[in-house]
Amino acid sequence: MVAGAEVMHQVVPLLEASFHRRCSVKGVDEVSPPVEEMSPEAASEAAIEVPELMVKAPVESLQFSPNIRSGSFADIGPRRYMEDEHIRIDDLSGHLGSLLMCPAPNAFYGVFDGHGGPDAAAYMKRHAIRLFFEDSEFPQALEEDESFYVSVEKSIHNAFLSADLALADDLAISRSSGTTALAALIFGRQLLVANAGDCRAVLCRKGVAVEMSRDHRPTYDAEHERITECGGYIEDGYLNGVLSVTRALGDWDMKMPQGSRSPLIAEPEFQQTTLTEDDEFLIIGCDGIWDVMSSQHAVTIVRKGLRRHDDPERCARELAMEAKRLQTFDNLTVIVICFGSELGGGSPSSEQALIRRVRCCKSLSSEALCNLKKWLEPNE
Repeated sequence: MVAGAEVMHQVVPLLEASFHRRCSVKGVDEVSPPVEEMSPEAASEAAIEVPELMVKAPVESLQFSPNIRSGSFADIGPRRYMEDEHIRIDDLSGHLGSLLMCPAPNAFYGVFDGHGGPDAAAYMKRHAIRLFFEDSEFPQALEEDESFYVSVEKSIHNAFLSADLALADDLAISRSSGTTALAALIFGRQLLVANAGDCRAVLCRKGVAVEMSRDHRPTYDAEHERITECGGYIEDGYLNGVLSVTRALGDWDMKMPQGSRSPLIAEPEFQQTTLTEDDEFLIIGCDGIWDVMSSQHAVTIVRKGLRRHDDPERCARELAMEAKRLQTFDNLTVIVICFGSELGGGSPSSEQALIRRVRCCKSLSSEALCNLKKWLEPNE
């Protein structure tokens, strides 16, 4: 069991060991004599050969693999009580040991925004690992394939429903207590997000916000239609005049008996994507963040922070402080998950990576640097 444990900043290697060395291409790290000690012919030759090495290097052929590291921050905000909870595990297989065999790297994150008291969210924090991985028949596989991810989605779906029933069975938890839930899982290059409620996951793809979840609120047309079909109603923007979300775990005072259709449900919606070098980081946050800022605003803040100090924990705090400055009325919880070791996001481009490796660039003449720039500029 993991009662609130977090595995912090465990870095999963990005490449095979042979590519961790600075010299994966013969001669790349062999610094040429300073240009002033070379003949004009030799200097000219060096100016041409360096970009040639860059172009022919095998970096582009390497398959992207996320280098996972994360940071989180939670704050009570202007509320009297803290009802948010979260869980953050950067190395899931290392955390679970023999319980899990799955494609690497692998990670698990969850945010839970409670209402009607903190009990439901606190329960999910305490029991998330048991519900999602220990009690469920979580699929086992070391290689990525379509059937594995179909099975993962089914397992997570069942875990949400099991958690909902567990909250009903726990007599210590009020039937009016509930929580939204968003879980993000990474297996190899696949990112899977499961959401029930109005927490949100936003992916930064080359600086552009890509929403990986939809807010389950009465204002969402698809949810409005579903609620009406189930006999529910919306009053002043609230489900049955009471709740601001349309999906949640718990809240059994508003749900129909098991097996009956209910306007309020615990079923998660899923979104999945294959991570590439363009994907820099993922933001997961409770609605205290999203009530006062857009997804793009949040991405811009985190991206600037990573370029400035490269600390996801600090970025999470800065994002929460921005929400407080914008006068949010709710608790604040943020997780920032980075997919690359470089400042600001994903794996650097092959050109950028090799520019950093070729130390002799510092001693090239102006003419050589000009030639280098021409080699690196994309064709118009």
